[in-house]
Amino acid sequence: MYNIMEEEEYEFEAADLPDDPCFCPQAEFNNKPDSLFFNDGVRRIDFVLVYEDEDKKEFEKRHTFLRRKVGSLCMGMELEATRSVIDEKLMFVKIHMPWDVLCTYAEVLHIKLPIEPNDLSSRPSPWRFFSCITKHFYPSEDLITKETEFFTAPFEKNRLEYFYVKDRDQFFTQSMRSRMAYYILSRAPYEIRGKIKKFGITKLLDGGVYKAAYPLHDSRFNVRSKEEGCPSERLLLYEEWAHPKSFYKMQPLDLIRKYYGEKIGIYFAWLGFYTAMLAFAAIVGLGCFIYGFKTQDTSTWSKEVCHPEIGGAIVMCPQCDKDCTYWRLNSTCETSKKLCIFDNFGTLVFAVFMSIWVTLFLEFWKRYQAELEYEWDTVEFLEQEEQPRPEYEAKCIHERINPITRVKEKVPFTACGRCIRVSLGMGTVLFWLLLILASVVAIIVYRLAVFFSFSKKLRAQDLKELEPFKEYVTPQMATSVTASIISFVVIMILNILYERVAIWITDFELPRTKTEYENSLTLKMFLFQFVNYYSSCFYIAFAKGKVVGYPGQPVYLLGKYRNEECDPGGCLIELTTQLTVIMGGKAIWNNIQEVLMPWVKNLIFRYCTRVGSEKVIPRWEQDYQLQPIGKLGLFYEYLEMVIQFGFVTLFVASFPLAPVLALVNNLFEIRVDAWKITTQFRRIVPEKAQDIGAWQPILQGVAILAVATNAMIIAFTSDMIPRLVYYWSFSVYPYGDYSENTMEGYINSTLSIFNIEDFSNTSKPEKTPYWFNNITTCRYRDFRYPPGHPKEYEYSIYYWHVIAAKLAFIIVVEHIVYLTKFILSYIIPDVPDAVKEQIKREKYLTQVILHETNLKLVTKHLKPMEMESFPKSARLLECLFFFFFSTK
Repeated sequence: MYNIMEEEEYEFEAADLPDDPCFCPQAEFNNKPDSLFFNDGVRRIDFVLVYEDEDKKEFEKRHTFLRRKVGSLCMGMELEATRSVIDEKLMFVKIHMPWDVLCTYAEVLHIKLPIEPNDLSSRPSPWRFFSCITKHFYPSEDLITKETEFFTAPFEKNRLEYFYVKDRDQFFTQSMRSRMAYYILSRAPYEIRGKIKKFGITKLLDGGVYKAAYPLHDSRFNVRSKEEGCPSERLLLYEEWAHPKSFYKMQPLDLIRKYYGEKIGIYFAWLGFYTAMLAFAAIVGLGCFIYGFKTQDTSTWSKEVCHPEIGGAIVMCPQCDKDCTYWRLNSTCETSKKLCIFDNFGTLVFAVFMSIWVTLFLEFWKRYQAELEYEWDTVEFLEQEEQPRPEYEAKCIHERINPITRVKEKVPFTACGRCIRVSLGMGTVLFWLLLILASVVAIIVYRLAVFFSFSKKLRAQDLKELEPFKEYVTPQMATSVTASIISFVVIMILNILYERVAIWITDFELPRTKTEYENSLTLKMFLFQFVNYYSSCFYIAFAKGKVVGYPGQPVYLLGKYRNEECDPGGCLIELTTQLTVIMGGKAIWNNIQEVLMPWVKNLIFRYCTRVGSEKVIPRWEQDYQLQPIGKLGLFYEYLEMVIQFGFVTLFVASFPLAPVLALVNNLFEIRVDAWKITTQFRRIVPEKAQDIGAWQPILQGVAILAVATNAMIIAFTSDMIPRLVYYWSFSVYPYGDYSENTMEGYINSTLSIFNIEDFSNTSKPEKTPYWFNNITTCRYRDFRYPPGHPKEYEYSIYYWHVIAAKLAFIIVVEHIVYLTKFILSYIIPDVPDAVKEQIKREKYLTQVILHETNLKLVTKHLKPMEMESFPKSARLLECLFFFFFSTK
């Protein structure tokens, strides 16, 4: 591997470094606020460092010593320092990358640059006939012009003449220049003590030696630059992308990539594609919701619950010990109507549709990603091209033999040390996962405890203060809502704590490259978030109300708390409530963090550093007043969207409106993220990225799990299977009394009978309602034989029919959906044919150039050899001729 640390032989001693902390030429500000150049107007500013001048403020001796070594950070680059206009203690060090340095590091980083215009004609778009309509949904071509497409190849200095260089100043884009400048700054050493080498701008920033390090925005976000030749790309991005008025327009991805780099570009490309695909899911989900809403009043079993002579005559058993009392089934009338909106046959169709949708989303994203990889020159962005992290290189003190090259190389720890680090990391992650499960158990205990209190108060008939909402406020609903809110608060607190733990663990493991670092952190954070966000939903969907026993012999948690029971209509409405609270609360909280916090911080900073309106502030100082981007960059943006993707896919059978909420949120999310990075943050250091990294297999794993969870929700959480079993088998002979299949009598058949004389002393209610007279039995939700039957309180034949039907449903649906997913994955190629052709054409051109170059080099070396060898050959022939005739 090409290692610039070895190439340049950066060896410095403290004595070799300048004593003057102002190690670069100083220049006064030239009153050009939009200037992106040194004072000479020729050398472009590629990066800016900010520090506090020691002449104006005393620092500790340690900081002074380190300051004397910062000159070594800028080897090969040209510097110019300017004092702050607002605060005289601040010094801004402007960095310029000369042409030779750019060429050297472009080769080190394998940057692909144009060699020849693309001569392959693009295939016509199928939407070209609607261009008069679709053009309004794209950024203005007058402002953002389409750039010429080129075939590209990795840059090499000795083949410069083969690259398409029209203007040296424009050959390397500003994002490339900034990326190379940061690469040098992050690896240049500033102190060597024995075998310990300290290097990198990151260390100096963490130590407070430098206040900031960032590339410059090219203009203000809302005012065009007055600098001659400046394209004001930031202004274009704001007007055509980040401004609220452009919410309906497609994203200018090529300009985003050009300005911020491939890593930012691929994120917004994925987010935009995900949002566009959500539109189809949202339409179908909204249709299912409307269908359920329209048919809620026609549901036979809901009518029976609300009917005064059916639901009003059914007395339900208490759902807790002693404190709870008997209640009438029709008290859950409104809840049963709302349940019909989500628990219907449309939900089954929608769950199957979403299983197919998620496959199409992932497969079409692969194709779209392949197109972007080619267009953005990341097709051959291989692992060996990625340089080690500075933190990794700084701790390379052990030697080992590389298993591939058989050459000695330095590593930060031995195999045993690595095993210890990984084991400690895994143990810490496991501890925090167990802590989450403990918090889930605590919330379950809360639900059990508070349900007793709500059952005493909310079953009473004198709740005059709740009269408008009396029909909606049931003990189950009150418990579910309060528990969901508490669960959300606990989730947010644990997130904040675990975030720091996960970063510490990953730093301790010391991954080699930044990609490995991000993948390791991604896996830890997602595993934690998965358990944190989804555990309560899994509890409600698959645990609550499943093991409760029956009134005479209930099941207790921890030997004290009686297990929760579901509403007579099932636990689906509670799962819907939980999803609504968490998704809604999460969206609100994230928007507060992403929009308000940076805006308020910038507002406070500007207020604290306000100056007179007559002062002109330079471009680099305007950017310094903005917020710095976090060390993890887009990590939290991806995490937020992937967690949302889990809610949309894993539990969509219980909440068809989840895609609608996600779509609305994402339409705001795209513009909020765009507004945030364009107006509130300093320009991000551009980074190369081929794809969305570790998030891709995580999405695929969630998609596979979603098939199983939705099938199990329909089978075990909703009442769809019991209703189907009743309709086809138990409503007619030999089990039923009706002559033809019907849903009439379904409620009565799903509620078992219990003799109140069989209550134990610990379970028997202490109080009874005023209307409870001469009643000897009560009903409970289960399929058991009635009292007096030879198999009293044992599971009935109906129960076993339902269990068999549920298992059969899961097996059939899973196999059908998985087979469909497999077929779709097989028939949809990951790379479009047009992209394959362009990649082959580009490789061919690169090979031709390499062949011509090598041929010229060989020819060049052969010519002098031929000239030198000619006289020698003639002399040799002369000697042979003389020898031949002398022997004669």
